[in-house]
Amino acid sequence: MAQLQLSQLRKQFGATQVVHGIDLDIADGEFVVLVGPSGCGKSTLLRMIAGLESISGGELRVGGVRANELPPQKRNIAMVFQSYALYPHLSVFENIAFGPRSRGEAEADFRPRIEKAAGMLNLSHLLDRLPRALSGGQRQRVAMGRAVVREPALFLFDEPLSNLDAQLRVQMRAEIKTLHQRLRNTIVYVTHDQVEAMTMADRIVVMRAGYVEQVGRPLELYDSPVNRFVASFIGSPGMNFAEGTSRLQGDALVLDVAGTAWPLGDLAPRAGLQPGQALTLGLRPEHLRLADSGLPMTVTLVESTGSEAHVHGQVPGCDAPWCVVLHGRTELKAGDTVHLQVQEARLAHLFHSDSGRHVLAPQAAPGAALARAA
Repeated sequence: MAQLQLSQLRKQFGATQVVHGIDLDIADGEFVVLVGPSGCGKSTLLRMIAGLESISGGELRVGGVRANELPPQKRNIAMVFQSYALYPHLSVFENIAFGPRSRGEAEADFRPRIEKAAGMLNLSHLLDRLPRALSGGQRQRVAMGRAVVREPALFLFDEPLSNLDAQLRVQMRAEIKTLHQRLRNTIVYVTHDQVEAMTMADRIVVMRAGYVEQVGRPLELYDSPVNRFVASFIGSPGMNFAEGTSRLQGDALVLDVAGTAWPLGDLAPRAGLQPGQALTLGLRPEHLRLADSGLPMTVTLVESTGSEAHVHGQVPGCDAPWCVVLHGRTELKAGDTVHLQVQEARLAHLFHSDSGRHVLAPQAAPGAALARAA
């Protein structure tokens, strides 16, 4: 069993608190990804789980057993680091065998495990090579093989793909996910890349400044972000935002965005919105379409990928540029003016401008927003 339970887990470095009372339950066999910007505390949290950082407060339980004071070797875990950490003078086989040898296991016992892991990771033909004769992806697979041979209940990955090029990252994402489907071990995986998080995770934990902002399945976070931060972090390209004020237009409530009335539809009654509220409109680039009327945008850049085009531009009243994803190809060029509408009203998001909270999300815990601001 590798169920993880984090109860009010905290970490301080001197007088500075970097992890703020995190509560999180991870089920046995679950693939959980910790994601967030640099400095949000995700790697520190992973190292606390591994036993590489002491716990300042709260409780960590691994398989139902309190692990706060357990040394790393007693936690039945294996960790794959951002750097491959391979011994350059040892062959692939000897690198993978280093752990079992150091624990005093007989080669007759661990050799079958190494051969099985090598076959699983497509390393069988590379066992005699030194690390310098391997590609980056092959070296990362060796580091994974070293973890697999340990046969842990829990795998920890700390940004293992950040040193690889784009094509290798895609390949290794698939291999790690396939490995999880074969072994069904519990995995906690740290990354700042939300595409990795969306494509690999059973659940995603979005972190900011040492707090957990939201936990959920990838599409839950994409469809129902609890605040503007989660909405901006999940999705690629990122969500577009525009500030506005709610007002009545006839009998309907609309959002006035730089002089353009944006219909709020059933969002207004569902969220209990009133005229005169400062609200932030959020629209994903892939949910926008070009129309004869709507929110005007002056095109500043067009990026064509072949299958789609990313059209960037400036919307009146918005400091940050907007992006629209068009399927296929376009003749648009810098300087053109287009008008934008959302494909379906339900795809628009609204956030309270002061707190950043989604209008349909429950209230944040008392004091949480003040603590983050401090």
